[in-house]
Amino acid sequence: MERAEYELMHAVEDRMWWYRGLRRLVADQLARALARSQARGPVLDAGCGTGGMLRVLGPSVAGRPTLGLDYDPVAAGLAKAKAERPVLSGSVNEMPLRDGTLGGYVSLDVICHANVDPVRALKEAHRCLGPGAIAVFNLPAYSWMLSAHDRRVHNARRFTRGTTRLLFAEQGFRVLRASYWNTILFPLMLIHRLLERDGAESDVREYPRWLDAIFSTALAVERAIIGAGVSLPFGGSLMIVAVRDA
Repeated sequence: MERAEYELMHAVEDRMWWYRGLRRLVADQLARALARSQARGPVLDAGCGTGGMLRVLGPSVAGRPTLGLDYDPVAAGLAKAKAERPVLSGSVNEMPLRDGTLGGYVSLDVICHANVDPVRALKEAHRCLGPGAIAVFNLPAYSWMLSAHDRRVHNARRFTRGTTRLLFAEQGFRVLRASYWNTILFPLMLIHRLLERDGAESDVREYPRWLDAIFSTALAVERAIIGAGVSLPFGGSLMIVAVRDA
């Protein structure tokens, strides 16, 4: 992405309802899965962007230290300053880490990116994770939902639960949870996409406080449902919790 896009993300990500909801959902699911894992080693936020998720994770998760990775030096610098955590420079396609060193891996809307090869990125994640280590992914859902927003943020692909399960299994992962989310608001998202102009701006922006509060409440309800063990049947995004098999 361009520097201006990173600076916009850096400015609004801690206040925007979608980012807040995503990070709380992922942090909760990651901590639960890591608590049941015997794998040790740090947790990597792979493709950490400007550091919002890394700051939410904090210095450690379930006793594992945290660090970030991003290929863009502007994003890496912003992330290091925001999260006050180590941030490596490198691509998820070829990570500067030794085999089996990680106890956890977080990937938020990264393998959908135009510059990322999903198979190669998953092979790299598998290589760097120890046996029994946990990986949590967030992915945009449904290829037919590709939009002007996706083009703005350089998303080249979207995913379904079935094809993702197969993709992960082929790269040595066992899927523990696979749930769509952003379900309650999905009808609004669909209408927005149908009415959207080809040259529309990204959805990453400030929202009125009253609207942000409504959207945040919808995601909080979904987070509670998913936390209770229920997988939602459809939605704008797809969350995967997987374990690296031996």
